[in-house]
Amino acid sequence: MLEPLLLTTTAIRTFAGNNHLTNATGFFFRRGARLFLVTSRHVVIDEPSGHMPDRIEFEVHTDAINLTQSIGFSILLYRDGTSIWRQGQDSAGSIDVAVVEIDREALPDTASIAAFTPENIPAPELQPEIGSSLLVIGFPLGFHDTLHHMPVVRHAVIASSFGLRFQGNGYFLADGRTHRGTSGAPVVMKTQVENSSAGQLPYYLLGIHSARLDVGTRDHQIDEALGLNCTWYADILMTLTES
Repeated sequence: MLEPLLLTTTAIRTFAGNNHLTNATGFFFRRGARLFLVTSRHVVIDEPSGHMPDRIEFEVHTDAINLTQSIGFSILLYRDGTSIWRQGQDSAGSIDVAVVEIDREALPDTASIAAFTPENIPAPELQPEIGSSLLVIGFPLGFHDTLHHMPVVRHAVIASSFGLRFQGNGYFLADGRTHRGTSGAPVVMKTQVENSSAGQLPYYLLGIHSARLDVGTRDHQIDEALGLNCTWYADILMTLTES
């Protein structure tokens, strides 16, 4: 029986016109009657690298039984010259999270989607310990189950004090093996009780994977990469999905 967690996440492809640019990860977030696609901001625009796609594509399953059936959706990122995604900023600068609202009427009636909700975002009193086990659901290097259009899950652990803004930024660190294409992946932790506030998905949505963290002075010939990752706190979604 398929775990609903896998249906929260979809592959994203970015385009400039008809030119395929990059692969990334996104996930669904539902707030009331509205549905959003969440990913990293640098997936939709990254000024330093000159990455400026004008549209994205993502997949939706259309048969809850036959998971080989899916349909692709294309979303233009600009309307009348104005970007359609929502992004945030705090005292440290831009937050590497972007959300795009999805027109639910454009989805087929048979669409099989699982979405995180505000109930999955942990309350402030929840303080996961250092070393707590995490799951990162995504499409590393675009790799996935191409027959059933399913992501893969990697394991990570909390590597900095949860709740603190690491070096003043709105993220915490996760220790895990990640690759390009994982940007925008949900980072979750299994709830400890069956009837928790997390609702139908028994996971806490702790954050959104952004990028690997490295040390500029690292000797690439001698020193291995740190294997640490920036995970932006998920509570930013409550701001970005407000009416």
